[in-house]
Amino acid sequence: MTRLAIIGAGAWGTALATVARRAGGDVAIWARGTAITEAINRHHENPVYLPGVALDPAIAATTDRGAALAGADAALIAVPAQFQRDTLVAFGPTLPANLPLLLCAKGIETGSLKTMAELVAEFRPATPIAVLSGPSFAAEVARDLPTAVVIASHDPALAEFFATALGNPRFRPYLSEDVTGVELGGAVKNVLAIACGIVDGLRLGDNARAALITRGLAEMTRLGLAKGARAETFAGLSGLGDLVLTCCGGLSRNHALGVALGRGQSLGDALAGSRSVVEGVASAASIAALAGGLGVEMPIVIAVDAVLHRGMAIASMIEGLLARPRRSE
Repeated sequence: MTRLAIIGAGAWGTALATVARRAGGDVAIWARGTAITEAINRHHENPVYLPGVALDPAIAATTDRGAALAGADAALIAVPAQFQRDTLVAFGPTLPANLPLLLCAKGIETGSLKTMAELVAEFRPATPIAVLSGPSFAAEVARDLPTAVVIASHDPALAEFFATALGNPRFRPYLSEDVTGVELGGAVKNVLAIACGIVDGLRLGDNARAALITRGLAEMTRLGLAKGARAETFAGLSGLGDLVLTCCGGLSRNHALGVALGRGQSLGDALAGSRSVVEGVASAASIAALAGGLGVEMPIVIAVDAVLHRGMAIASMIEGLLARPRRSE
């Protein structure tokens, strides 16, 4: 039986624990606070992040880092992207240097502008890593609805290991060696989903949403190619698949934030209603900076960053995007 430590008891970490159990694994979740661990252990539910979803009684939770990692064959890092550095520092030597890690957050770190794989390499260059991405709302995964994802690693055997540890009839992993492309797709789509939410909040129509998704995919691909990714990755689950889900799905926190902004709410008021981290807010700034440093044109991402962090009015954002010079597709 494969034993997996899941670091992070948010919606995604908890959902992945259910996936691992369905695949026959032994699972321990590390959480920051006792309230969630007690709820999982006593009531077999995560009422904060996945209310109403019954968890397998065999899923154990703990606030003890060593206990979570004891006997683990691998660990899944499921904390939000902007907290991954602090989490790695906190775990320190408790996390064995050779323990394989599956990185499950979708974002680019602000300041360093690193992907999650690049961040782990900074701290733990010898650690075997893979990344998980794709169109996957945590609540649907936890409820055992059909889902397809992609697991990428430079080591195909490691990707296969994680696919076996998580794969089951309702959770289907595909494999990739394009770690950079898979990570960038998962990060950029969150920013584009905020833009789509703004379009929907303003009731600009389905045509506008489709145009934004299509041109957003072009931006995502340009950034990926500049970072050494493969173009075909962005036509797959971690690119187009996740982009469509997050821009159109009713469970998308990033899209919901954009809708609130489009309807006239302030960023602070829109965020106040979300228990979970809205990854696209921080990623908008980091991806805009990354694109600027690489000389990559990403007008939609730049516009979202300007609205979120630079005081641009949404009307000016829309006007600016529509006034761009015509060009070949």
